Amino acid sequence: MLELQSSEFILPKDSSTGDDSCAFTIIDNALLVSVLCDGVGSAARGGTAARQCVKFFIDQFKNRPKAWDIPKTMEVFTRHINSLLFKESMTQYGKIELLTTLCLAVIEGENLYTLHLGDSRIYLLTAKGELCPLTRDHTMDDEYMSHVLTSACGLSENIELSILSTPIGIGDTLIMCSDGVYNLIDERTFADLVHKGLGASTVIHHASQNCAPENRDDMSLQIFRIISLDPLHALKNIPLPIPETLSVGEIIDGYTLISPMMAHARIWKVAKGDEVCVMKFPLYADDEEALDAFVHEAWYAKQITHKAFGHAWVPNERSMRYYLMELVEGVNLQEYLKNRPLSVDNAILLGKFLHRAEAHLLHLGLVHGDIKPENILVYKKEGEAGVDFKMVDFGSIVEIFSLNNRAGTPTYLAPERFNGSVINESTEIFSIGVTLYWALTGKFPYGEIEPFQTPIFKSPKRPAQLNKNIPMWLDSVIMRAIAISTNQRYAHYSELFYELKAPEKVKPFFCKETPLIERSPATFYKIGFFIMLILEVWTFVLYVSK
Repeated sequence: MLELQSSEFILPKDSSTGDDSCAFTIIDNALLVSVLCDGVGSAARGGTAARQCVKFFIDQFKNRPKAWDIPKTMEVFTRHINSLLFKESMTQYGKIELLTTLCLAVIEGENLYTLHLGDSRIYLLTAKGELCPLTRDHTMDDEYMSHVLTSACGLSENIELSILSTPIGIGDTLIMCSDGVYNLIDERTFADLVHKGLGASTVIHHASQNCAPENRDDMSLQIFRIISLDPLHALKNIPLPIPETLSVGEIIDGYTLISPMMAHARIWKVAKGDEVCVMKFPLYADDEEALDAFVHEAWYAKQITHKAFGHAWVPNERSMRYYLMELVEGVNLQEYLKNRPLSVDNAILLGKFLHRAEAHLLHLGLVHGDIKPENILVYKKEGEAGVDFKMVDFGSIVEIFSLNNRAGTPTYLAPERFNGSVINESTEIFSIGVTLYWALTGKFPYGEIEPFQTPIFKSPKRPAQLNKNIPMWLDSVIMRAIAISTNQRYAHYSELFYELKAPEKVKPFFCKETPLIERSPATFYKIGFFIMLILEVWTFVLYVSK
């Protein structure tokens, strides 16, 4: 995950909003996009151009095509906003009035990509304190004309662009500033102030302290100190081939492919000496999105250390794109329960197991995303009675609060997931509840839901009606887990786990539509008694009054 210590500040030269503008965003916890623009003062709409330019880049980067790399994205977007500003100037004013400098910086993985037009500047301050300029001012060479820009955003319909790629590391600092800053401070002092950890506001006020407001320009500064970089990008960019086909007996890095474990033949049982494990490859050999998903899957698999999941690892030396997993001999829960329901005792064990698995993921900021019987492995521990469980399918794991609305299997999705809700503890608890319901009854509480279907949820039959062995306390736990309303459903894993451990604490659960006579017979008959009493008294009063 990309982590930065960031600060930005704009000090206008007077009480107006000024002509400078800057903003930044971090996309998917992995990509920094920062923009700084200094509206050209000689142009009547310079400030407007600067603000329009900054907003354009921030908005567009959030929706950039996945197939575009960063340099292409920067170039296409820059040419587009330049053309928009130029054409709007000529259409509305007949001359250049929407004109601004541009500094654009993007951090992806261990690379910093920069682009600039005009005389705003970008620097990289290394962890050792060395200030490295990454731009050269686009101004006239003549000392008397050095304030005249030779390139700017909106200056002409066609522009020459140069995009620089610079390797960066933890401890480095990205600096972006307008000419109003660097004209008032020498580079050595500038570097020292930033290296000390001072924020943008402090640095600007230090630079401007000996200059009267009327003698200075607008001042804008952005500072980004790199705390950590996104490791996933580095993993993705390792030049590893992805085999298109695989065959029995093939040897990869000393592992012999024994047999495919899925129909698509991308997951294999393999052996190396006495070691037998599972080797998994990306589904497709030439698919950028599939590769991205696989890299995330392998990364998450490495982070997960709980015994509820099989151990997974990525060898340091690989000749192909794959990762390895512990081989657990067993069958998935769906196969295990092919002709019988799960016993009540094992269902309670399963509920507690799913809680432990999800609680570990929550500690890592993750959720499984696709809890269902097919992703739960049932096996027997050697020398022990009973059964145990393992979670499988690292490919479905996502960060909690993700907006991956159709991730998972429709039959197990909470109602709000069909309406664009984020994935959270409550939606995962719903999937746990549906899994327990099916395991104990062989039925789905809301029926089988097809992909891309938007279902209508109605109150389901209670599981105890379908399986008389289910105690009422467990029936209430499952009904609360699969409640249509989030107000009635468990909000946190700990709530579900507490009630699975303490049956005596479980309160009866009733859907909102449940009649009062079912929810509380005593209350129903009490109300009925008082109504009858009132009617009797009223009848008596009428009789006496006659």
